[in-house]
Amino acid sequence: MFGINFIKFDSMTYAIHFKKGQAIQEGRGLSFFYYGPNSSIVAIPVGSRDIQYIFNEMTKDFQTVTVQGQVTYSVENARQLSEMLDFTLSSDKKVNNENFEKLNQRLNNEAKTAASSYIQGLGLKEALRSAREISDTIEQGLKSSDAVKLLGVSILSVDVLSVRPTPEMGKALETEMRESLQKEADLAIYERRNFAVEQERKIKESELNTEITVQEKKKQIHEKQAEIKVREAENTRKLREMNVAADLSVEQEKTKLIEMQSENERKMADAKGYSLEKTLTPYKQLDWRVLMAIHSNGMSAIDNIGLAFRELAENSGKIGTLNITPDLLETVIRNPKKSA
Repeated sequence: MFGINFIKFDSMTYAIHFKKGQAIQEGRGLSFFYYGPNSSIVAIPVGSRDIQYIFNEMTKDFQTVTVQGQVTYSVENARQLSEMLDFTLSSDKKVNNENFEKLNQRLNNEAKTAASSYIQGLGLKEALRSAREISDTIEQGLKSSDAVKLLGVSILSVDVLSVRPTPEMGKALETEMRESLQKEADLAIYERRNFAVEQERKIKESELNTEITVQEKKKQIHEKQAEIKVREAENTRKLREMNVAADLSVEQEKTKLIEMQSENERKMADAKGYSLEKTLTPYKQLDWRVLMAIHSNGMSAIDNIGLAFRELAENSGKIGTLNITPDLLETVIRNPKKSA
């Protein structure tokens, strides 16, 4: 009403109130009345913003790579930014977003400029693996850029999301890498098979060595057993020799004993013979009748009859007739112990 208006800004908006070309008040989160015909208001959002960038660059081996990423920044000096770009509110009190598009484009250009010299010094394969180095290079380039400082913005972070070659080169690299990986896979298979063969050889060699060791042990056992048998045979032979020697010694002793016994018996017989001879010598010259008469005390009737019959037999040529009655024989037989 009558050109007097009221406006209010949030805490994330930096506002500058110009009146007749002079800034009479400025700051974040302002609210005030102003007279429209002679006032102009600048409003700059100071919160952080993200911009996407994508650009192509040539590597040192003349291959094109596409770098895609994101820059996060915030307005650090809103007054300085307002002097570089026009953020005056329109009649409907809206912020002119075209200024942020200009700001984003300038930051994109600075990012590409910062990355160009670095990428041009890399080969294609090296560039594809240098996303972190490229992002660090862009961040340092933006922070040290005088153009960025004049804009009054602060670079919070720079990220490189991807570094890609052209589709044709990508397929070629994929093919090359596929072949390389296939070679590595074939090499791994070969090495694995070679390792398996080597392990099999070692196992067989170990088995053969074990068999050789077993055979050597068996040979040693056989030799030891043969040696033991030889020793046993030798001991048996010695034992038999000892038994035979013992038997010989016993037999020799027996022979000596028998000889001694025979000699003793012979000597005893000689002694007995000599004794009998000396005993009987006196009787050799005597008539047997005398001897019978000497020992007649112990003679029975039968003995006497026997002597009588002997004398009769000796003088049978001189006897004419001899009668021996049965009564006489019966009497003698019935009384054999009776003396005549």
